[in-house]
Amino acid sequence: MRTRYRVLTFLPALLLLAGCAEQRQMPKLQNQIGQLNQQLQTLTDQATALERQNALNSQSTSGVYLLPAAQTSTMLESSIGRLIVSLRNIETEANGTSALLHIRTLDAKGLPAFGAQLDWGRLDSVSGKPLAGDTQTQSFVVSPTLLPKAEAIIELRLSSLTPEELGFIRVHQVQEIQSPPPVAATESP
Repeated sequence: MRTRYRVLTFLPALLLLAGCAEQRQMPKLQNQIGQLNQQLQTLTDQATALERQNALNSQSTSGVYLLPAAQTSTMLESSIGRLIVSLRNIETEANGTSALLHIRTLDAKGLPAFGAQLDWGRLDSVSGKPLAGDTQTQSFVVSPTLLPKAEAIIELRLSSLTPEELGFIRVHQVQEIQSPPPVAATESP
């Protein structure tokens, strides 16, 4: 009889200790749930941006839209062939945003010298379309190279908008630049 009472007196203490052991696991579990929720929100934002990018590109008759939040590349049918265009290294700069525009050809002969137009600005938060009065434009040129290359990386300076405000970039009017062929050096007699 005495043994039963001892067991019964220790039973609440054991349950209390078991409850304390569970409490140690709880903050770790809550932290993991918080991280998963953050990852889920990031993926949801990226999927929304990708849907908007695809919608803008399906309605575009020339050029392609890149949405920084989509974090993906897109294909551009241009006068110099099929190109894969992507945006990387988007960072805050003194008076705006800097980024690297990667343009890669799917053609075996490499990229020719070319020029293009670049528009950038904010997106309407409701419709997901570019705000017309907010769009800025600049041109860029990719110079000819002695050896054919498949990819060009253009450093962009996008003024007036922080990376968080930058809603879209549009690459369009891609045109080959006719350059004179390289001249071979000759020796004089």
